[in-house]
Amino acid sequence: MPPRIALRSIRATYEIKPMSYNAFKVIHLFGVVLFLGNIIVTALWKMLADRTREPAVIAYAQWLVTLTDWIFTAGGVVLILIGAYGMVAVGGLDLRQTWLVWGQSLFVLSGLIWVAMLIPTQIAQARLARAFAAGGPIPDSYWRLGRRWAIWGAIATIIPLCNLYFMVFKP
Repeated sequence: MPPRIALRSIRATYEIKPMSYNAFKVIHLFGVVLFLGNIIVTALWKMLADRTREPAVIAYAQWLVTLTDWIFTAGGVVLILIGAYGMVAVGGLDLRQTWLVWGQSLFVLSGLIWVAMLIPTQIAQARLARAFAAGGPIPDSYWRLGRRWAIWGAIATIIPLCNLYFMVFKP
């Protein structure tokens, strides 16, 4: 083998290659699984904990809502964004395509609901839960906040589920 060809072959072997579209898709899908999985499962076990009406159980569940949101929901959002915009960059996609406009719009709308309604509600509930964790009475304000959290949480969950339609079918 002539030296020039051998050198090119060695360089190609050790060259750092950009991530592929499929690698970004795996990151994106893993983020979607973390994000949707956490918001659906968290809502279920929080509602089940609230149904017990046991202060210690409810306080613990409320603490877990906050913890898992930071780890899985926020982590999922980061992975979704890295994967999505990575696919756009390496795949040469046009962000003005209808399905991508809908996808981004629904993602932002869900995020706005989280920031404006759900996070402040969760913070208020967590403060109340810390106060009654040792067995004190659960105030009516906790239950009012719980209804708000359930309603806005359902809306903020349905929106990304709708987003699945646009991401899969690309209308």
